[in-house]
Amino acid sequence: MSQNESRYTIRSLFVTALATIIGTVLVLEVSGSIKHSDNKDHVPVGDFQAIHVTPGETFRMSPKASELHATCENGYLAVAADVDSSFRGILVDYKNRGVRCYRPSPTAPAAIPQPDAPAQQEDPASDE
Repeated sequence: MSQNESRYTIRSLFVTALATIIGTVLVLEVSGSIKHSDNKDHVPVGDFQAIHVTPGETFRMSPKASELHATCENGYLAVAADVDSSFRGILVDYKNRGVRCYRPSPTAPAAIPQPDAPAQQEDPASDE
């Protein structure tokens, strides 16, 4: 290679790559290819994992608390953000089934089907 051959510096390659990325995002935004949703109903609140806890066994967990809290909504566990109380979602399993806040008792009155009570007929009042 000759000394007169111009080489690209790392700085110019970095600036070119950055400009290309910014330009691509701008073109996609202007053309409408990037979708932005204002509807919070279709946005997942978060991705959660369950840790199996057995007595006497330790588990690793971050000492920092998350910015989420759990509440019971219509019998299902809901996770809500601490900073925005309207940002709330029902916790579901991998098959999109809701996670209950409590375990229903098999002998609870709501779980036992009640037989239909026969309608009582009223005797007509007599004037005698």
